[in-house]
Amino acid sequence: MESTGIQPGCSVVIKYTLAIENGTVIESTDGTDPMRFTIGDGTLIDGLESVVSGMQPGERQCVSLDPREAFGFADETSVHVMPRADFPEDIQLEPGLIIGFTTPSGEEIPGKVMDVVDDESVVIDFNHPLAGHTITFDVELISVDGPTGAV
Repeated sequence: MESTGIQPGCSVVIKYTLAIENGTVIESTDGTDPMRFTIGDGTLIDGLESVVSGMQPGERQCVSLDPREAFGFADETSVHVMPRADFPEDIQLEPGLIIGFTTPSGEEIPGKVMDVVDDESVVIDFNHPLAGHTITFDVELISVDGPTGAV
């Protein structure tokens, strides 16, 4: 297959469906506008970006990525017990709830409530929600615009 010339800085438009190993669809552009992003901007993880980078406009691929190529494996050191007092009193904390946290550097990261131990302790998992999952990426490349014009 000849190269499309897709490289960092290229703007690409894709339609896609992202599912985990049991078939549960996590994200999809079905019924919505296609997704536009710039190669190298961090929108897609490296494993997904490399799939798109090897495609031609109009081409469709369905690939399976294991956790090493996708979102990694869960790390038990990313699970923390936090004081209940660190959360607003009016928030209903229950297992499965995803909460946005701001790191000291200003980055926003999700944390999932794993357990409300008692009135004073909450267990939060800061692993990526898809960590440990094999994912299926079904993608169609709609168009590519190079950093200096159409490719």
